[in-house]
Amino acid sequence: MKLLSEILYKCELIEIQGSTDVAIDGITFDSRKVKDGDLFIAIQGLTSNGHDYILQAIEKGAVAVVCETLAAGRSDEVSFVKVARSRKAMARIAANFYDNPSDRIEIIGVTGTNGKTTIATLMHNLFNSLGYKTGLISTISNKIGEKENTAVYTTPDVIALNALFAQMAEEGCSHCFMEVSSHAIHQERVADVKFTGGIFTNITHDHLDYHHTFREYINAKKTFFDNLPKESFALTNSDDKNGQVMLQNTDAKKYSYGLKNMADYHGKIVENLITGLVMQIQGRDVWCKLVGEFNASNLMAIYACCRLIGIESDEALTAISSLEAVEGRFDFFISNRKVMGIVDYAHTPDALENVLSTIHKLRKRTETLITIVGCGGNRDAAKRPLMASISASYSDKLILTSDNPRFEEPEAIIEDMKKGLDPVSIKKAVAIVNRREAIKVATAMAREGDIILVAGKGHEKYQEIKGVRHPFDDKEILKEALA
Repeated sequence: MKLLSEILYKCELIEIQGSTDVAIDGITFDSRKVKDGDLFIAIQGLTSNGHDYILQAIEKGAVAVVCETLAAGRSDEVSFVKVARSRKAMARIAANFYDNPSDRIEIIGVTGTNGKTTIATLMHNLFNSLGYKTGLISTISNKIGEKENTAVYTTPDVIALNALFAQMAEEGCSHCFMEVSSHAIHQERVADVKFTGGIFTNITHDHLDYHHTFREYINAKKTFFDNLPKESFALTNSDDKNGQVMLQNTDAKKYSYGLKNMADYHGKIVENLITGLVMQIQGRDVWCKLVGEFNASNLMAIYACCRLIGIESDEALTAISSLEAVEGRFDFFISNRKVMGIVDYAHTPDALENVLSTIHKLRKRTETLITIVGCGGNRDAAKRPLMASISASYSDKLILTSDNPRFEEPEAIIEDMKKGLDPVSIKKAVAIVNRREAIKVATAMAREGDIILVAGKGHEKYQEIKGVRHPFDDKEILKEALA
């Protein structure tokens, strides 16, 4: 519990009606979750406006309201605080309410189109292996030490985020490694978080349903680095053409990592095998269990981050050599029938090409590569033809299927994908709307030594159809079908 005056500290206030000595038991921006003694923050959402629910929040027990427009018919028993921007105020309020938890742990944010989950998760695993207790906030899960909760969003809302940081600090975490999505940056979900450092992976075609243009998408990522404090570090990928763009206006200390171009932390691939990578990192040979050039880049980011946080080189390299692949990221197994199954989260054209080009480099050419791929509904439709085209260019057989259709018809999504197939590619492709059936058909096609790639959902344990999440696990279904 805190006084309203305490949690408004450093907020840009326009007008206050009522007392600021009122006790606040909790804070929320969701009127459905308001409890007695709460502060309700009215924000403009994507589909609804919190200002329309102020009276509902008061009826449920809110004792104070933060808003951009003072509502008519206000109660004298409720304090009203008018601000210019509710989202910005909410970030400051959340930090104040939870005693500024980002001051008490070192937080490393990872942003970019691909690689965020792998880097954040492996950093968490690496530091835990070195004896640190750390937190993780990722697409797959949120962790405090080894205690795990399933994630709903890549980056939680700013209130949930500060609550997580506070819990991490209270339970003795020294660091938190977190994914920072472009949506979260744009919606100010990480505003007023004090980052020790930020990592940029890469930027490719994604989320244009939300950001509208590629330039807007780039600028959203760049804003994260623009806002880093001068005592933090900004680590960028020198192999990405937009890598230096991220650092143009940051006050943070600038560093780079890379495989192809000059960088502060440089590596190269010596051998790329199906069982792992032999790499040179800063001139030292190291064996890694991860596969593919994209993972070599991820490992360079991890090594660089370790060094910038203060881990000695030998200790970092030893820990890196023990890292295992993240669930749903080039997650492979060999079945009893000697068929290789690979499940990957690749849901952007670039990520899909990374996975398929890695398979292409590792295969013998005597086997058949069968790719199963779909595209999510109510998301960037422009990438659908590209996804199909890339899949066809590397695969011997292609099955177009349903991903998470959400509120779109899966048949319509598949038709969009087919627009990327030329007359040659269309002959090797078949459409099977039911994803489970598509996986079964692929396994029936496969012979000993063949490879099946199931792309798009990776770690997800559900398929979202018409607003309902149905249990669905690509890897388990693929294993069952191959058995």
